[in-house]
Amino acid sequence: MPRIQHSIHISCPPAIVFEVTNDIDRWTELFDAYLHSEVLTREDSGRFSKLTFRLRTEGFDWRSWRILDHRDLVAISAREEPLYPFLYMHLRWTYRPERDGTLMTWTQDFEVDPGHSVSGAAMKEWMDEHGYKNQQRIKLMLESSDFVTRR
Repeated sequence: MPRIQHSIHISCPPAIVFEVTNDIDRWTELFDAYLHSEVLTREDSGRFSKLTFRLRTEGFDWRSWRILDHRDLVAISAREEPLYPFLYMHLRWTYRPERDGTLMTWTQDFEVDPGHSVSGAAMKEWMDEHGYKNQQRIKLMLESSDFVTRR
């Protein structure tokens, strides 16, 4: 099972990093590939929230679910439909206090559908680079007081 994991230190409190990076409606600002992001359903139950949402990139559109643990600052997510080009895609994001801010870690476990034209190794390489670039992008945005105050 391929796994990608990235961590980055962000000079911003964990609760703010968690809130902003799990605001699906802002993902078109936060991530470079999303052309559209939309929360379809949201259920809040004390410590937890469950969201279903739709994302669109150039040529791809899919639905996922996400569970947010507001106390421990953990988000777990999975792609629902269509799964293709994956057999599965599971994500876990954690936010830990570190020095003057947050250590944000993204872990993605996935497997590429063998019928897809891109190999698992090539997909892992692309996703690894893409994840790293997006964490750098988010770090710059969150460390900009202008971006955080617009939330």
